[in-house]
Amino acid sequence: MRVLNFNAGPATLPLSALELARDELVDFGGTGMSILEHSHRGKDYDAVHQEAKSLLRDMLGVPATHDILFVQGGASQLFAQVPMNFLPAGKSADYVVNGAWGEKALAEAKVVGKMLGGETHVAAQADMRAPTDDEIKPNPGSAYLHYTSNETIHGVEFHRIPKTTLPLVCDASSDFMWKKTDVSKFALVYAGAQKNVGPSGIVVLLAQKDFVAQGRKDIPKIFQLRTVAENDSLYNTPPTFAIYLIRNVMRWIKSEGGLDAVEKRNREKAKLVYDALDAHEGFYRLPVDKGSRSVMNVVFRLPTEALEEQFLAEAKKQKMVGLKGHRSVGGMRVSLYNAVPVEWARALAELIEGFAKKNG
Repeated sequence: MRVLNFNAGPATLPLSALELARDELVDFGGTGMSILEHSHRGKDYDAVHQEAKSLLRDMLGVPATHDILFVQGGASQLFAQVPMNFLPAGKSADYVVNGAWGEKALAEAKVVGKMLGGETHVAAQADMRAPTDDEIKPNPGSAYLHYTSNETIHGVEFHRIPKTTLPLVCDASSDFMWKKTDVSKFALVYAGAQKNVGPSGIVVLLAQKDFVAQGRKDIPKIFQLRTVAENDSLYNTPPTFAIYLIRNVMRWIKSEGGLDAVEKRNREKAKLVYDALDAHEGFYRLPVDKGSRSVMNVVFRLPTEALEEQFLAEAKKQKMVGLKGHRSVGGMRVSLYNAVPVEWARALAELIEGFAKKNG
């Protein structure tokens, strides 16, 4: 029996995507070998590569102005790679910081700036909420404005795209493809796949072609996003199995009715959990401003750490895993990514209700 997996990432994957990988693992498409063994230059793998991109483009409505790229190294590598490419000497880059991942992105940009002659500027900073557009004050003429659309650790989400005249760069790792979004508003979107679209070890980028073309050329070619774009993410051997699994997950999303259907289900899951918590607000404490609560990552505390351990023990009895909060903040964290069924959220809501009535 599969457990009810609420892990923050690597996270639960659609069962059908995993079953297809299982069935094709030894013999992919009658080729007599696994997709793991296929050359990334061969036509059999290339068909998978192109299908993954095509499904991403169709479901997200990615315009022709943007490339779809696959990059190794995780989103944390992009924290450094973005300023390496797009922070020119003598210019600045602006960062919105409203959680741990925004802080990490800013820290890496500062290191890169010192190396390559650029500067960084905090355009806005907020605690347990997303800053308003009026609070975001970038330097005029900055190279780009970077923000994190969903802070996985703190459970803070932007429910809008910030308004700016600067090229907009977004780390969308933990809320990528939970709903449709207007990709044309971004110069660059990057997302670690291990939340909503695939396994760990691969990053999906939606990159405006003109923005990529103006990137620096005085850094190693392997780190230039221009190199990735010019070679269709095949400059060196990509993580082919990870891209194959992305293809499988994209097929599943399409079979579920696309992103409109996925968004409806995600909102239903979040409402079930938040409503159960809010019904016992004297027992459960939700630290995030209501207008910035994450649909993907619900965080909350109980009155004592002993009760939190007791809650986790009760959840384990019901085959629920991944509910312990990040080690840096403690408490509880419920990750409700695309592949989490509504039934799991309903079961968790019932546990939340019952635990409060018994221990409140």
